[in-house]
Formats: sequence, C-alpha cells, structure tokens
Amino acid sequence: MVYLDNRTRGTGLVTRPLVRVLERLLTEIGEAGTSVSLTLVRDPEMRRLNDEHRGKDAPTDVLSFPMYAPEAFDRTGATRPLPFDENGAERMLGDIVVSVDTAARQAADYDAPLEREIERLLIHAVLHLAGHDHLVPGERAVMEAEERRLAAAVGMPWPYLEGTPG
Repeated sequence: MVYLDNRTRGTGLVTRPLVRVLERLLTEIGEAGTSVSLTLVRDPEMRRLNDEHRGKDAPTDVLSFPMYAPEAFDRTGATRPLPFDENGAERMLGDIVVSVDTAARQAADYDAPLEREIERLLIHAVLHLAGHDHLVPGERAVMEAEERRLAAAVGMPWPYLEGTPG
C-alpha cells in the first residue's frame, strides 16, 4: 500500500499513475503488499529536510528513509520478513520524499515529462529502501543495473546518461 501526501497541489501533477508505478516497483523488488509512504513537496520543504537529515542546506530531488537496516535484505534485494507479521500487522518499508520543483527542473534538463522524472526518482528511492547504496564502493554498478531493470519492468525508457543527478 502506498500512503500518498501531495503537498504540491496546483502543479498539475497527476498522482494516481505514480502510486501504481510505486506499487509495481515494490512487487519487482519482492515487496508486494509492503507499505511505503510517498510525500511530494516543494523545494523549501525539501531544503529543510535535506539540511535536517543530511546536513546539506539545499533542496535535493529525492530522499529515502528506510525502516530496515541494509543487513535485513538478502542478495536479491528482497527483505526476509513478509509484508505482514504473524499478528497481521502492516509492514512499512520506509518513506520517500520527492521535490516536485527539483524534479521539474531535472525533467526539463533531460527533455523528459515531469511524471517520467518522478518515476526515475521513485526507482532510485525504492532501491535505497531495499538496502542499495550507490556511495558504497562496488555497489554503484549493482544499483544502476537494478535501476535499469526496474525501469524496464514499469515500461519506462531509460534515456538518462550515467552520472545524472539522483
């Protein structure tokens, strides 16, 4: 289940397809039925969050807040626990926050629709929630391969060059 909080009303962004893409991404990483929160914000809020959580006083495109340590994941990226525990309690994989303002600028730079850029950011964020980290030596290539696999799984063209923001 995706819990959506759209704080960007008036941008014209249609969120229902983004929720469906995020649900498909969860299925692709072996987390069907697992919950994620998705919050869409503007740059000022993202700047505050980025400063608070990463010590960077500037907006960024996407932030991921995993609920599980990377050790909780097996080699395929799937977590060991089921989407619900033995008592039927919901399993929450984590939180994703996307700056629609930053995504719009990046989409313009790539000559891509805003929705596609947000899908790219969701792919990147879901992989972080699943324990991937492109800053760890040797993990960057693994994460990029997974990004391409997930893009194909949701029917997204992957026109982005290596080393793009995100």
